[in-house]
Amino acid sequence: MTKKYLLFLLLLATVSAKAQFGSLSPAAEISILTIGPGAELYDKFGHSAFRIKDTLSGVDVVFNYGKFDFNTPNFYTKFARGKLLYELGVSYYQPFLESYIAQNRWVKEQTLNLSHSEKQAISDFLWNNALPENKKYKYDFFFDNCATKIRDVIQKVLGDKLEFKEDHIKEELTFRQLIQQNLQANTWGSMGIDIALGAVIDRKAKPIEYQFLPEYVYEGAANAVIHRNGTSESLVKQTTVLFENRPTPPDTNFLLSPLFILGLLGLLIVFVTFRDYKRNVRSRYLDAFLFFFTGLIGIFLLLLWFATDHTATANNYNLLWAFPISIFLIVAIAKKRVIPKLKRYVLLLILLLVLLAIHWLTGVQVFAIALLPLLLALAVRYVYLMYFIGKKE
Repeated sequence: MTKKYLLFLLLLATVSAKAQFGSLSPAAEISILTIGPGAELYDKFGHSAFRIKDTLSGVDVVFNYGKFDFNTPNFYTKFARGKLLYELGVSYYQPFLESYIAQNRWVKEQTLNLSHSEKQAISDFLWNNALPENKKYKYDFFFDNCATKIRDVIQKVLGDKLEFKEDHIKEELTFRQLIQQNLQANTWGSMGIDIALGAVIDRKAKPIEYQFLPEYVYEGAANAVIHRNGTSESLVKQTTVLFENRPTPPDTNFLLSPLFILGLLGLLIVFVTFRDYKRNVRSRYLDAFLFFFTGLIGIFLLLLWFATDHTATANNYNLLWAFPISIFLIVAIAKKRVIPKLKRYVLLLILLLVLLAIHWLTGVQVFAIALLPLLLALAVRYVYLMYFIGKKE
């Protein structure tokens, strides 16, 4: 490890002021590396990077905009608040490739059809961007990430000569639909993302905006053209599969899925409510749990909306079922004798669920299907609370 570190320092120390490796030779190539999805949730969307290979000078490095420093002060707080700075990292190509082979993730390379001056311009830009004072940037999942950086660097260097064609985009999809393409249905990760992200991601994405996902950076580059001297040439001159992964079956267990777990919870709520109706009683601890559970989630969503810089968590109408105020009324709902005024609040909760249904049906926001059993059960319970409190008045 020490040897590799010293070699890397030596590599950086030998660069020129204009560009870290000075002028590229005529043999130099610049390419886009696209990596397939991994096993973990944060790997499900793939990855993108630049590669500069110059056989005459012995240079073969990767520029990766997906790095961040775990030693950043208040790392987790900054990550949660959307204030964590990502950075451009530079590494040797071979260990970079081997790390993804070890993860069984496919790797494809698109060698770009660039003139020598265009290659030099991209090389200069990347090495300058990798300097300590330039390498950090504020990450945004949709508009400024490891994938969009690839597109943006090429656009910045090539300017009006570059044209991204749109005919390979066959469907008009929302940002949420694009995310869910990369996730397995009925998983906790899929449901968590649907709950945490707001209505702002339910708008149709423009074709160029699809490139927040590496697979669309790959497709976008494959269909892009460069206009030179009245002619058009493909941006990519050669595509190579560097590693073909071994397909693995998805690790699924329906008994542990959110639809099954929340279905059981919903049935339990409905069963207890039916039993309460028959016995003319109220299971106050169930109501206290529901107020705590929905209120706590509501506070979390409210903080994601207003207390962070995450753009995708705004306008989140999951707050219509996870209403934050409920957590402050736990004591009131847990009492044996509920004050009649609480009936108005329960009516508000019912109206909020109706409003949620309208938002869902009209496409203002799409909610996780796995939530449906819970939402129906909450509606049943709130209607019973209205009946029970009204009878006791």
